[in-house]
Amino acid sequence: MAARTPPITQPLSDDEIERYARHIVLPEIGGPGQQRLKRARVLVIGAGGLGAPVLAYLAAAGVGTIGIVDDDTVSLSNLQRQVIHDTSTVGTAKTESAAAALKRLNPNVAVELHGVRLTAENATALVTAYDLTVDGSDNFETRYLVADACEAAGRPLVHAAVGRFDGSITVLMPHEKDAGGRPFPSYRDLFPEPPPPGLVPSCAEAGVLGALTGVIGTLQAMETIKLIAGIGEPLVGRLLLYDALGARFDTVRYRRRD
Repeated sequence: MAARTPPITQPLSDDEIERYARHIVLPEIGGPGQQRLKRARVLVIGAGGLGAPVLAYLAAAGVGTIGIVDDDTVSLSNLQRQVIHDTSTVGTAKTESAAAALKRLNPNVAVELHGVRLTAENATALVTAYDLTVDGSDNFETRYLVADACEAAGRPLVHAAVGRFDGSITVLMPHEKDAGGRPFPSYRDLFPEPPPPGLVPSCAEAGVLGALTGVIGTLQAMETIKLIAGIGEPLVGRLLLYDALGARFDTVRYRRRD
């Protein structure tokens, strides 16, 4: 596991003020919001289809420290959707390939590499080292692990999933309460149990449209930036569904189970 980078506290440099000028002129973000982005520590689970746009847009936005969890290497079949990698990085660890791309994009960002698979033994230590987590994993075991770890640690989680031509995204903050004092729902309130093995085919089995992961991953980055900057209404208690073939978004509300 990579050593933790100390929190970034120094003011924005002249280069950063120019780089983030289009953020800073937004009243909702401004200088204070950009400072919050610079101080933030975000953990991204997976440097694949969802993780690629998440990582790119968080780095471009000026998130100060980004942790990447992935134990896989880049393969040629990844490149149809995992746009943070390229042909020259085939065979390279995804964490290293992604880190190099982020440094080219924004050298101000500190990148921490965790070339491991998320497990019950390391999940808590990983998520507690960061302010919030973005889940770009592609299997139910990891999704439940990271959701449970974030809930126990009191860390927000931006969750998403994709398959074929459809995607979904939500924000989980079960450690906090709504205006009425009721705890926000957890991942297990939305999906009480994982489906039986083999019921939901993997992307390798069923396929996935590459651009779909860009749509959903970018939405994850947007929700993450909103949480850090304290703006807008995050997708807490709402599951946003996207049908790519129908070009349609729908929202399903869900709540804490009694």
